[in-house]
Amino acid sequence: MTDVLFVIAEKNFRDEELFDTKEALEKAGLTAIIGAKTTGIKKGVLGKTAESTVALKNVNVSDYKAIIFVGGAGASAYFEDAVALSIAKLAAKSNKIVAAICIAPIILLNAGILKGKNVTVWDDTFHSYSKKLATKGAKYTGNEVEIDSRIITANGPQAARKFGEAVAKAVKG
Repeated sequence: MTDVLFVIAEKNFRDEELFDTKEALEKAGLTAIIGAKTTGIKKGVLGKTAESTVALKNVNVSDYKAIIFVGGAGASAYFEDAVALSIAKLAAKSNKIVAAICIAPIILLNAGILKGKNVTVWDDTFHSYSKKLATKGAKYTGNEVEIDSRIITANGPQAARKFGEAVAKAVKG
């Protein structure tokens, strides 16, 4: 069993949120793979590339201990994506660790798994993601990293390493 599945956008995922988080997990002895809508090479906002080895439509949630949704502008493609939302819902229902960073907590929000949860998200005055959380019963904390039971969220690239450490600790129990 692979410990963690990262879900990245086809393009414009946030490089640090994938690579720094993944490095923290690997430092803790965990294994991770990358998935996206399709398999193949994907390019981050800052130009780094990552290979998706599993298409989201082929993800079996029971194969992982944690699912991490990576942010960056491209993550908005999953806000209403039925497959991504289904993965988040099933992972939460299966008591897996479900994590999201930057704008990706909106995926979890739209999957209906954040009601009553303390969460954080990248926020700015233009998008007001923090206000969107309240519309579906989530409690925005503004913290860099927020842990509420099996849900872990972080607010952006500067929190990626700390986010990875929090996910690693939760996976290892």
